[in-house]
Amino acid sequence: MAAEACASSPSPEQQGWTVLERDGYRYPPGLQLNLPFYLFRRFFRPGNPIVLFEHLARTYGRIAHYRLGFSHIVFINEPEFIREILIQQPQNFIKERTQRRMKILLGEGLITSDGEVHKRQRRIVAPAFHRQRIQAYGGMMVDRAAQMRAQWQAGEPIDIASQMMQLALQVVARTLFNTEVTGDVLQINDQVNVIMDLYNYLIALPRAESYLHLPIPGLVRFRRARERLDAVVQRIIAQHRADGVDRGDLLSMLLASRDDQADHSGMTDEQLRDEVLTIFLAGYETVANALTWTWYLLSQNPEAEARFHAEVDEVLGRAAPDKGRLAGIEDLPRLRYTEMVFAESMRLYPPAWAMGRQSTSVVELGPYRFPPGTYFFFSQYIVQRSASNFPDPLRFDPERFLPEQKANRPRFAYFPFGGGARQCIGEAFAWMEGVLILATIAQQWRLRFLPGQKVEVQPKITLRPKYPMLFVPERRQNR
Repeated sequence: MAAEACASSPSPEQQGWTVLERDGYRYPPGLQLNLPFYLFRRFFRPGNPIVLFEHLARTYGRIAHYRLGFSHIVFINEPEFIREILIQQPQNFIKERTQRRMKILLGEGLITSDGEVHKRQRRIVAPAFHRQRIQAYGGMMVDRAAQMRAQWQAGEPIDIASQMMQLALQVVARTLFNTEVTGDVLQINDQVNVIMDLYNYLIALPRAESYLHLPIPGLVRFRRARERLDAVVQRIIAQHRADGVDRGDLLSMLLASRDDQADHSGMTDEQLRDEVLTIFLAGYETVANALTWTWYLLSQNPEAEARFHAEVDEVLGRAAPDKGRLAGIEDLPRLRYTEMVFAESMRLYPPAWAMGRQSTSVVELGPYRFPPGTYFFFSQYIVQRSASNFPDPLRFDPERFLPEQKANRPRFAYFPFGGGARQCIGEAFAWMEGVLILATIAQQWRLRFLPGQKVEVQPKITLRPKYPMLFVPERRQNR
């Protein structure tokens, strides 16, 4: 499993590396060979770009440079430089090519859009994620988790990744569409999974968006999956428009929202389609993966697991027929250790594992100066495993997220939901869902990881486990 700690390093100059100065620009040291074949052969053979990022962080420290063809690429492992890009100089950057490529699926949704389009969409979407609005979904999340835990049998193995995907799908179906997991929702899920399986292929294929009409097998699969997706989503949007009532779901809110800072218009069906798919993917895949990795880490750290269960028992009681009760949003302030467990899991296995930007003008970072068109990448997976901000970084320690510990770290030492103007709009939703589901399941079950399994990350759009993760549920003894 790619699970290296990335220690903090002195500056490249202090390490004896040569800084490249050319045409008025100053580049940090890095890979000298401008050979795509070399890069792909050495680092991308497993289909895991994290291997390259780990090498760059381990070898060059806080910043590294290399070239791929005519493109300058900079990898950043320094919170202050990340803050410069996301907070101090956002006007000098757009989404990089890999994320822009996702427009062929997500259109101009919040993840992929830039500039004024993104600002307008964010203004329109924001009311749907107001705290009071999303808190109304807390009871539904707990009910679905309680239904799932009731289906498990002590001693019968379950694939926790599959189970968390099913649970997250039920939550997104109810919160986004106010429906159960119908045939339409399953169709969306199936086609999204087809496209996810094609993700690395679509990213690696040069100018894929220009060749979508050609009879290339991978592109034909993508085109058909997207057509099926569009048909289902557009039918759901049409049904909601025809009803003309607020069903209490996010789609109803999106239909009703207006841009109050501009022309007071709402979203077209095409814009709604883009945001529905964006919310579906971001609100389903990410939380499911975060929960999966949390159960795995708890199973490997019995002291933290025992403290986690003790807090759940103290706040809720155990789920015996005559004892305990289901969690509610009013319990969130008291489930602090549970929240810290979830936070530490997303430190080690962040669902959104990497980000990138492309500069639109000259950019200066520290002693370096880069031309327009430079690509900048930074990885939550790498930065959040840095020994400079997280001593003994591979150790699972939820107490890293005590208030005093958090206050002593740079802002972008930990950023599982991104940062700046593009910080994930559903962050509060994800925290609520994660904590409530963990507490609800832990009331009744202790999950034991079956030994002998191979555990490896699969970095696609989100950080999935590459293989099934089998657990045996053990019923916790009632008091």
